[in-house]
Amino acid sequence: MKTVIFLCHGNICRSSAAEFVFKYLVKQEGRESEFHIYSRGVSNEEYGNDIYPPMKRALQRAGIPYERHFAQRITAEEYAEADYIFYMDRSNLDLALWRIPDTKHIYRPIFEFTPSVHEVADPWYDGRHEEALSQIIKCCKDILKHI
Repeated sequence: MKTVIFLCHGNICRSSAAEFVFKYLVKQEGRESEFHIYSRGVSNEEYGNDIYPPMKRALQRAGIPYERHFAQRITAEEYAEADYIFYMDRSNLDLALWRIPDTKHIYRPIFEFTPSVHEVADPWYDGRHEEALSQIIKCCKDILKHI
């Protein structure tokens, strides 16, 4: 079983959306037994919070099922157990590396297999939750084809 972690700043928008998108896609393909999937943040500032309401609405409009989320920061133990950690932007990577060096070389951009996406901008700042989710869906589909 492969452990896949999606990583963003606070774990209330992009990474939590990616978690539920990837779970949905994996289930659609009947591959649930192949993956352990969850999301984390690089910050503790949103600890315990649910998915940000505008991202919930975007998930609903896209038909992506989700459940109550509990934002958490990634731990060294989770890093040690992971096979893949997909981050959303360079800032996420920089903060992750500051806390947990990538000795296993598993930090990867979510857009690694999606040439049309160069980062998934944080919709907390620009309000473009639909656009971020669209990019996340595209990237997750491409990830699933490659891992």
